[in-house]
Amino acid sequence: MKKLLIYLLPVFLVSCGEKPEKSENIPPEIYYENQNPEAAINKALEQWHAAAGNADFESYFSLMAEDAVFIGTDPTENWYKPEFKEWAKPYFDQGKAWSFTSLERNIFTAETGETAWFDELLDTQMGICRGSGVMIRENGDWKIKHYVLSIAIPNENVSEVTELKKKFDKNLISKLNSK
Repeated sequence: MKKLLIYLLPVFLVSCGEKPEKSENIPPEIYYENQNPEAAINKALEQWHAAAGNADFESYFSLMAEDAVFIGTDPTENWYKPEFKEWAKPYFDQGKAWSFTSLERNIFTAETGETAWFDELLDTQMGICRGSGVMIRENGDWKIKHYVLSIAIPNENVSEVTELKKKFDKNLISKLNSK
């Protein structure tokens, strides 16, 4: 019995010791992002906004899923990725896309770790806007699947804005109801 204890004691002590925090076979940045999807999502969104600011068409659209949807601030702007690319291309070609800087961002992930949703306040050429969206994980990379951009209107200005867009809204409602 003593011999058995002598052999088992070192095994027990080694197995009770501290386990390494990460695998030595995984590069630190990949391990960190796999363990912390919020960091990877935040990084992807920052890269997406930076690509627009730098008029980098390829990088911007590579961060969107192939079947992504982009909903802009105008009520008629509801685009699938190919339509959005076509609309946006002239802006990128002129070197004047848009410049959005995150002021605040909230990220939420599904238990599966393959889907996330977020909202963000943005400093833009239109003032403060709100972006919200859904991201999916494709081949280890986070891609924007659905994005909604809204102009943030303070409650005390809603009446003024409602009056400004009254005619446009009436015409669009009539058009949509006639379909």
